[in-house]
Amino acid sequence: MAPRIAVTLGDPRGIGPEVLRAVLADPPRGAEFVAIGPGVLLDGLPAECVAVGDLAASTVTENASEVSQTARCLVLDVPPETAGKMTALQIEHAVGLALRGEVDAVVTGPAEKRALHLAGYEYPGHTEWLGELAGGVDTVMMLSSGALRVVLITTHIPLRAVPAALTVDRVVKTGNITRQALADWWGIDQPRLAVCALNPHAGEGGLFGDEDDDVLAPAARQLGATGPVPADTVFVRALKGEFDAVLAPYHDVGMTAVKVSGFGSGVNVTLGLPFVRTAPDHGTAFDIAGKGIADAGSMREAVSLAVTLARARRSRLKTT
Repeated sequence: MAPRIAVTLGDPRGIGPEVLRAVLADPPRGAEFVAIGPGVLLDGLPAECVAVGDLAASTVTENASEVSQTARCLVLDVPPETAGKMTALQIEHAVGLALRGEVDAVVTGPAEKRALHLAGYEYPGHTEWLGELAGGVDTVMMLSSGALRVVLITTHIPLRAVPAALTVDRVVKTGNITRQALADWWGIDQPRLAVCALNPHAGEGGLFGDEDDDVLAPAARQLGATGPVPADTVFVRALKGEFDAVLAPYHDVGMTAVKVSGFGSGVNVTLGLPFVRTAPDHGTAFDIAGKGIADAGSMREAVSLAVTLARARRSRLKTT
């Protein structure tokens, strides 16, 4: 039976609806799709559609230069807090489908954190929120682009807060969740992990900071991982195939590596959930929404990876 993939349109003011429309016009083969979003934006999509958070058609603006029904660009003109609520309802509905076993994976369109916060959803990001929706499970964020997989030990916190947030337990927990996902979803039975250093030259024996020696090195030993390896070499080694995933100590060092290695093709994967969840690695891009120029590459990769991982997870469950 073909895997069923729930896909949310994301913030209705952004590029999520149009990039999803482009992907579903030529979707990955061998999967069924359930599109979730405001009904007025679902019209004409070649997928099973679930209207969530709908508004009147009068709120829609349409790019008159678009003539193709499957490629037209629609944008909802709504206040940020309304957009945030509509985005949240989509995600909650998709997660409900996944937890009930009605879909095998969830792909979420781009959302704006400010809008979600205004709507009362005050989470640092999807990773933490999805963990709560799934019953309070521990989750971590992976960015995947081709051969490079990077997992963030800390996510959306100020850089000045990173050293205090890095603990041996946190690094080990992140590594264990990563190892399990690589085995269950990617079929890598003995994942090779590397820990990216926090400080230049991995601290140079304490000369540039103690965190690498006092926190990251002990954690790497517990995990049986390599490291800490300086950031200026660890991602190059991973791209060459030496590691199956790199644990990055803070958001920007990991995100930058992924986006430089494959801008426009990166995928955000939430590890630790009882279902597969992916997302494009870009934001809402309000400045170009509705103009028909948004690049659907990352959304296409997110949908394709969701299909691949859903199949692998289903196959793995059958053999255990």
